[in-house]
Amino acid sequence: MKTHLVVQTIGSLQKKYSIGSFELLSKTAPIQAFSLLVLGPFIDYYLNGQFIMNYKLSSGAILFILLSCSLAVFCNVSQYLCIGRFSAVSFQVLGHMKTMCVLTLGWLLFDSQLTLKNILGMALAVLGMVVYSWAVEVEKQVNSSIIAHLKSKESSTEEEIRLLKDGAENTNVKDVELGGSKS
Repeated sequence: MKTHLVVQTIGSLQKKYSIGSFELLSKTAPIQAFSLLVLGPFIDYYLNGQFIMNYKLSSGAILFILLSCSLAVFCNVSQYLCIGRFSAVSFQVLGHMKTMCVLTLGWLLFDSQLTLKNILGMALAVLGMVVYSWAVEVEKQVNSSIIAHLKSKESSTEEEIRLLKDGAENTNVKDVELGGSKS
């Protein structure tokens, strides 16, 4: 529900003020970075029991921090590109795809354990994506057939009106009041 509200609000603001995804990202990224820098160490201490400044940095840790930051930037840019263009449901489906990628890459790169719960969750997400894609395609086909049907009705109605006008202009009609004929 929250995602739907955020996507709809941001999408409507983008349209209202005619701003693009990158402009929106450039306005919100500093606020997000500031809040992360201020709140991050305290949340990390609450979760791990030690401050981040006490961590011994190695070259491998720095490499993975830079890789993680790069992937986070790519993820944020891709999300902001999607917000104004897709519906809230499509945005949510993309979010589930991102989660599946994170779980799969964690398993491939870091040898993290894939539990039955993770695998079933990913399978359910894939099934949901397939059903959603199918439903969207069916809706598009139904809408296009309705539009085609309405257009054929319009053109036949226009054709009937034209024939009626032609027929009325070419026939002699009696004027009942005057007893004469109009031509």
